[in-house]
Amino acid sequence: MSIQYNPAIHFSNVTYSVDHTTILKQITGSFPDGKITTIAGPSGSGKSTLLKLCNGLISPSSGDIFIHGRPIEQFEPVELRRTVGFALQHAPMIKGTVYDNLALPLKLAGHTLSEQDALSYLESVGLDPSFLHYDTKDLSGGQRQKVSIARTLVNRPKILLLDEITASLDPQSSKEIEQLIEYVNETYNVTMIWITHHLEQAKTIGHYTWIIMDGEVIETGESSLLASPKTEKVKRFVEGGLT
Repeated sequence: MSIQYNPAIHFSNVTYSVDHTTILKQITGSFPDGKITTIAGPSGSGKSTLLKLCNGLISPSSGDIFIHGRPIEQFEPVELRRTVGFALQHAPMIKGTVYDNLALPLKLAGHTLSEQDALSYLESVGLDPSFLHYDTKDLSGGQRQKVSIARTLVNRPKILLLDEITASLDPQSSKEIEQLIEYVNETYNVTMIWITHHLEQAKTIGHYTWIIMDGEVIETGESSLLASPKTEKVKRFVEGGLT
């Protein structure tokens, strides 16, 4: 990317291998602070592995990762998880109520979430206060995803990783989550790094986009690159020639 910006996360020659198989190959690039960067590419190209590296769920085989200019290995695990939140496609919940789930991050840190604060988090993701004491097993997919994002916000992360969070949702719920992501980004200035298979979503919601194929970053730039790829490989992917 030729545009100047402050990096929220920077990768420098990062390689990740497991069982003698290289999943990611010498990844170098930055995710702009305060912006939404979408990550697209064929299945199995290493996108989810990249996200796991961003908050220390796994460690690189070689290379360096920096969070706001600080080497990732200098973060204590709890500090890193609070700085870099993670929302997953299936929005896993603990048994109990919406409040129980929202309170979990602070409970793990030995603190208590007040009902007043819990209600404010529900409001921030567009859920009615009546949901606070709903059993999570009674929530729809879209509602679960909203609760998952609200729970992540309890830690007040500076960076939020999103892994295919609309993949199993109906079109209306997907649209609501897209609007929520834009709202959280603009209101809380949270940096978003979002894996999506929906290229139109990547183009319209993302400020920037990374295209990853076979463990390598092929193109990065403003999300408009999806309308006019520079490489033939990415062009074929965008046109549906690669899956």
